[in-house]
Amino acid sequence: MKVVLLASGAGSLASAIFAAIDSGDLTIDIAMVISDKDAPILKIAKGRNLPTALIPMKAERSEWDREIFETVKEIAPDLVVSVGFMRILAANFVEHFKVINTHPALLPHFPGAHAVRDALQAGASVTGTTVHWVDAGVDTGAVISQREVAIVAGDSEDSLHERIKIEERLLIVETLQKFARIGIPGSDG
Repeated sequence: MKVVLLASGAGSLASAIFAAIDSGDLTIDIAMVISDKDAPILKIAKGRNLPTALIPMKAERSEWDREIFETVKEIAPDLVVSVGFMRILAANFVEHFKVINTHPALLPHFPGAHAVRDALQAGASVTGTTVHWVDAGVDTGAVISQREVAIVAGDSEDSLHERIKIEERLLIVETLQKFARIGIPGSDG
């Protein structure tokens, strides 16, 4: 299974995937790591001798959309995995490629960039993490898998988010293991 990773940050989710590959628990080919900023994940990927691409946002959004589409199209991955990629992908991108994403809440509850804060403000007793298909909406694609995380008395946004991230790393690896074992839903492989 040939995979492209999209990441914008420190690379904790990508590093969990790399660790699973290194341990032999996950058998996938990381064809490229793409970031929209000069983020730590690019250094991590380069240290693993993985191909990388830095595609910063352009003043004209359509130019960025075209550049990322063409870069990924040239690779022809089986799956694109958004791991902390903080950009909304164009409709033609998510219609052309199979794309999954992680989200720090139990979708459809608390979509968007402030899911952890929103769960706390809503007084929820349980939240969690979701791996879902990416569609043209914001966190509206079909749910693939989820893990619950209890909200405990005294939780801050940071403490809760840290516990969610632990489950998020496990869930993305489990989801990729399943796809590597039985194939990607809706594909011939």
